[in-house]
Amino acid sequence: MKYWLVKSEPFKYSWNMMLKDKVTYWDGVRNYQARNNLKLMKKGDLVLFYHSNEGKEIVGITKVVKEYYQDPTTEDEKWVVVDLRVDKTLKRPISLKEIKGDNNLKDIGLIRQSRLSVMEIKKEHFKYIINLSNEK
Repeated sequence: MKYWLVKSEPFKYSWNMMLKDKVTYWDGVRNYQARNNLKLMKKGDLVLFYHSNEGKEIVGITKVVKEYYQDPTTEDEKWVVVDLRVDKTLKRPISLKEIKGDNNLKDIGLIRQSRLSVMEIKKEHFKYIINLSNEK
């Protein structure tokens, strides 16, 4: 199993929309590295859901329920989507500010590659973030 993080601007697709939909395909990725990461996702992988631009915080967890296939929003065969299903809302959101201030997360992709919209997360970072959200 691998662990991932996907970003979405809340005004385009928020966690509340994800909760309502329960399952969605993750579309609109037009960066080759992010697309390649979608292609690496496997059924059962866990994915952190991050609100970018507004909020700038990790708010929930989804699970990959269908591996990559052609992005239905374009006829260009280069672009793919995966299906994600809601797993759970974090007990408390973990902000980018908190992540940047935590030495245990200094190597996380969210900081190192801040513009990438789909990225792999180390298992230890994923678990640490979940534990942080359970505190306070």
